[in-house]
Formats: sequence, structure tokens, C-alpha cells
Amino acid sequence: MSDSGKITLALAGNPNAGKTTMFNALTGARQHVGNYPGITVERKEGFATLATGGEKREFHITDLPGAYSLTAYTQEELVARNHLVDERPDAVIHVLNAGSLERNLYLTVQFLELGVPVALGLNMMDEARKKGLTIDSDKLSELLSAPVVETVARAGKGVKDLLAAAGDLAESRKGDAWSPLTISYGPDLDPAIAEMTEKIEAAGFLTDRYPSRWLAVKYMEGDEQILTLGRNADIDLAQELEAVTARVSEHCQSTMNTYPEAVIADFRYGFIASLLKQGIVRREPLRERIEMSDRLDKVLTHRALGPALMLGVLLLVYQITFSLGQHPMDWLGLFFGWLGETAESLIPEGLVQSLVVSGIIDGVGGVLSFVPLILIIFFLIAFLEDSGYMARIAYMMDRVFRMFGLHGSSVMPFIVSGGVGGGCAVPGVMASRTLRSRKEKLATLLTAPFMACGAKLPVFILLAGVFFPHHEALALFLITLSAWAFALFAARILRSTLIRGPSTPFVMELPPYRMPTLRGLIIHTWERTWQYIKKAGTVILAISILLWAAMTFPTPHEADLAPLNEAVAEAQAHVDGFPEDTDQATLAQAEDDLAMAEAALAEAGLANSLAGRLGRALEPVSQSAGFEWRTNIALIGGVAAKEVIISTLGTAYSLGDVDPEEAFSLAGHIRSDPTWTTPRGIALILFILLYSPCFVTVVAIRQEAGSWKWALFSIVFNTALAFGVAVAVYQGGAMLL
Repeated sequence: MSDSGKITLALAGNPNAGKTTMFNALTGARQHVGNYPGITVERKEGFATLATGGEKREFHITDLPGAYSLTAYTQEELVARNHLVDERPDAVIHVLNAGSLERNLYLTVQFLELGVPVALGLNMMDEARKKGLTIDSDKLSELLSAPVVETVARAGKGVKDLLAAAGDLAESRKGDAWSPLTISYGPDLDPAIAEMTEKIEAAGFLTDRYPSRWLAVKYMEGDEQILTLGRNADIDLAQELEAVTARVSEHCQSTMNTYPEAVIADFRYGFIASLLKQGIVRREPLRERIEMSDRLDKVLTHRALGPALMLGVLLLVYQITFSLGQHPMDWLGLFFGWLGETAESLIPEGLVQSLVVSGIIDGVGGVLSFVPLILIIFFLIAFLEDSGYMARIAYMMDRVFRMFGLHGSSVMPFIVSGGVGGGCAVPGVMASRTLRSRKEKLATLLTAPFMACGAKLPVFILLAGVFFPHHEALALFLITLSAWAFALFAARILRSTLIRGPSTPFVMELPPYRMPTLRGLIIHTWERTWQYIKKAGTVILAISILLWAAMTFPTPHEADLAPLNEAVAEAQAHVDGFPEDTDQATLAQAEDDLAMAEAALAEAGLANSLAGRLGRALEPVSQSAGFEWRTNIALIGGVAAKEVIISTLGTAYSLGDVDPEEAFSLAGHIRSDPTWTTPRGIALILFILLYSPCFVTVVAIRQEAGSWKWALFSIVFNTALAFGVAVAVYQGGAMLL
């Protein structure tokens, strides 16, 4: 029990067992629920209250990363294990997929071997019954000496009963030492484990954190963390234990052609099988048939038809997005245009007006205008994830990934990064930690940022609307396919040169198809959309203001602006000097001359600024890809955050075009500029798709790769590839036009 009086619980389970859904049901926490492995990679916490029998209990619940075991093959498993041994929760709620009980109980057995008090939640009981399965939960509870509760977390069934059972378990075991389960691992391993356990207990070797026999088993499994801790604690004893392990390993190899870790796994599954054979699970004979998910998979994952349907689904996502979101996006654009005009009329001309209109309204407004489209696409992506179809996309892509030196598990980091549009490269990079091969992990985390993440989407939506009117959905679909193609191409280059190595096998669990709940879809959509809005109101606002300052200061000397000021004054006097009966054509021409003079004055100020100087310094190189100095400014800002590209372009065009009668519309500015040709637009799209990851992603790459070398490499490699592609597209297009 914690000092605060709250019962501390850890929530654990295999990926796809419904653990995160259970966490939401228990705590009301709004955490994203994805229907594919690897979604939970960070520790999440929440609180719950339960009133039973007039007594009110408070719970502090930690949602551990999804894991298949506690052997610490992956960082998720290591995080889960360290939380248990270091923070000692009062009990663990283990959420199991009732339809795959044998596989899920493997983790349960490891909890029991560690001695953790465990309450089991047999989740997805509705799906298990549809498969014709009947589970005797009372008998299972008796055999494991642990409470077992049947639940359907997504419908809230059994959730309170499970929480109550965990609370009762925690209170009954309060103050008791952990009581580890002992399993026999056969005549080849048991004597050696007993010998090692005796040595560990005699020396008090790491027993302040771990049970002594559990440590001996970990030595047999070759657990890297335990081996390292042991060497640091007592090198002599550690060498003795490793010598025993080596002796047993040699014996297993020579007599059974296997190794101790495999023997341990076999005996654990044997223990589970002996439980289940005692009438725990029964299957109705008439239900032993192909289930609905299997029938759907025969079509949706068919070798030829499946990929075609997948492409059709992705195209439909973008088609629906543009069909429903175009008008709301236009309305928001008009609103921010009106807001800018209103601010201009209320705030006296000068730096404050420029900051508010050009730095804030034009910058942040340009990003927020895309909220309707972002909201729709996030809703559709959430539907694909929660229905189970996203996992099928990963399964189908595995065959392709192998050809390019990537692992099948690389598919999920790609999808999370925005492989279907609207993701984020940061969790995508973090998801690569599930890969056991370091070389495949490096290739994955270096190429995942090529995907069309949610930060890039508004830029692509803007440019697609400008250069491909009436075909925006198809354009966005082709951009997404291009992201995959370039990522695979880059991975093949990396795996053939800098990070050569063999491929490792891929096995993935395909969850059953489910009809997502409307509440779940709304929560997931709003969470992602709110993150986008919050970023616009914080990070993007701050960067927009900084960029406005860089695009405003230093101001030119008055002497340098004298000719332009005179031209503006003359044009203004010319307009003011017309009599009231002047024909409209003459007046319009004079007003155009005034607008051009004012634009030239504003552009001179922008060109003299810090950002303008940097943009112009890069122009001799960037113009080969069609990028003039204003675009360069936006692309430099995009290294901080890709959304800033739109806000920076909006600010640059607002500073360079001071016609107060025109409502702000960045798309309108670009359309009216004759230098913005289609080849230039395509080159810019591909450059933004491929060039340097944003700063936060670079930091994530450094954390996962363990070195700044690879993080800096991603900046240089991605930008060089992006620039080469942009130059080829722009120059090739110019030759054809």
C-alpha cells in the first residue's frame, strides 16, 4: 500500500489483449487505443475510485508497456519488469485475451515465478464465446491461486469486479513477502538451478531486488540485464554462475541439440498445457469452423486482391477527407482573412500591427485553417486502426519489406509515422525498439521519418489544392505511395552499404476484426486533433513569432529605402489626386501601381532581414530545385517543425504583399504567382516529404540509436536525398514544359 493510502496497481498484458482499453475503462484516461501490437511504448498512469460495501477505495494504476514475457528481449519488456521489481506495486492486473489463453498465460506464469500478486482479467470474453469457447474461470483461479474475472473491457463488463478483486488481493497480501511459483525445468536444469540458487542466497546476491531462484533461472536464460547487474555486484560469484550456465548449455547442446532458454520455455508451456487440460477450456464441436475474421482475411489479405483493395481503401480515405472537409477549410481561411483585416483596421500601422497580422494571425491561422481536414482524416485512420484492418496492412507489407532489407515489424513504425497519413515520426521512431536486430532497427528509424506525418499533411493539402485542383485526393494518395517508395529505396541503400546484415524472421498476430465504438473513435480523433491545435497555439505560435522577428529585423536604413518610399508616396498622391468622376479602369491601374510600390517596399525590408539574407544566401544553390529565397526561409523553419512551413510562407507573403483589401489566402498568393509552376510545386512537395526530420524526431532517433552520429546522419542523408530528387523533378519538368 502506498504512503498516500492508495492501492498501487500495475496493468500488464500482451499486445492486442485489450490492456489499454481496460486502462481507459478503469481510470477514464483518454489514451489512444490501437488494434495492433506495439502501440504502448511509454508508462501511463491513472487513478480510479471504487465504492464497495460502504467502503471507498482509491487506486493508483500504472499502464505498463505491452509485453509477451518478462525475459527483457525488448525495451517494453525491460520497462515492465523494472517497474515491478523497483516500485513493487501492491498487485498486478494481468489482462489476457480469453480467445488465446495458452499464449497469454505464458506471461502470467512469469509474473507468478517472480512472486508478484496477480489478478487475471479474462478479456474479450464475448469474442471467445463466438468462437465456441467456454472457460472455467473458477477452476483456473483455484489452480493458479489467483483471482480470475471474466471481462469485456470495450463494453465495460466485469471491469469493476476485476478492480475489486485486485483490491482484495492487494489488501490480503499487504506486508507479505512475494511468494514465487516454483516450476520444474527437468533433470537437466533443475540440479544446476538449485546449485545456483544456493550460491545466490548464501551471498545475498541481488536478492534485495529479485527472488534467488528467479535470478538463477535468468542466468540460465542468458538475460543480459541480469548478467550485467551480476558482474557489477560481485564479479567472482557472477563468473561462477556463468560457468554453471555454460556447463549446462554445453550439455543441452550435446544431448538434446537445444539450449537452456528453449528448455525453460518448453517447460513453461508444458505447465500451462497441464492446467488447460484439466477442463479449463472447452470448445463446442459445431463452432470449430472458419470464423468471420478468417473469411474476411481470405479476401482482404489475398496475395493479389489484398494489396489492390488496400490501395483502394487508402484512396477512399483521402477522397472522403477532401469531399467533406474542403468547404469548412475554406470558411476557416476566410475567417482568418477577416480577422487579419480587422486587426489591421484596429491596430495602428507599425511593428505591433505587423507582429499581430503577419506573425500571429497569418502564421498560426494558416495552420489552423486545416483543422477540418485533419479532423476527418484522423477519424478515418482511427477507424482503420480500431477495426483491425491496420494490422492487415502491416501483414501484407511484410512481403515487400523483406525485399528491401527491412523486418516485418518495421511496418508498424512506418504506419505510426504517417504511412497512412496523419501519424507522427516521434512515436514511429520509438516503435522501432520492438525490433531485435540492431541493423534492422537502424534502417527503420532512419527511414520512418519519410512518411507523410500529420505535420506535413497541411502542407501537402495546401500544395495539392493549388497545383492539382479537383484531384487533391489522388495527389495526396500518390504522395503517400511516394513516401513508402522512397523509404524502401533508402532502406535498400542503407542495408546494402552502411548497415549490412542478415534479415530476421517475422511473426505477427492478426487481431480479430471488430466494429469500432463511436465513443472510441471520437476520443481518438479528438486527442490527435487537439494535439495538432495545441501545437499550433504553443510551438507554432512561438516559432512563428521568432520567424517574424527574423523576417523583420534588422530593418533597412532609411536612406536605402528612400527611392521606394518616394515611389509609394508618388503612387499614393497619384491615386488621391484623381477627381471623383475618374473612370474605373484608370483608377484601378493607379491602385495597382500603388500596390506594386508598397509590395516592393515590403519585399525590400524582408530581403534585408536576417531570414531574408539567409534565404538569399542559399538561393544560388536552391534555385536548381526551383526554390527561391522565401521558400528557403520556410524550409529552414520546417526543420524545427514541419507545420511551420505554412506559417512561414504565410508570413513571408504577408510581409511582401501589403494589400489590406485582400483576405489572407496563402493558396491564392501562390496561384497568382507565375513563378510557381507545377514542376516547382511537385519538387517542393517531394523535398518536404523527404528532407531533414523535425528537431524532436532527431532527438528521438538519437535516443533509440544511442548515438548522435546516426541522428546527425539522418539530417544530412535525408536532406541530400530530398534535394537530389527535387532537382531532378524540377529540371526534368522544366525541360518538358
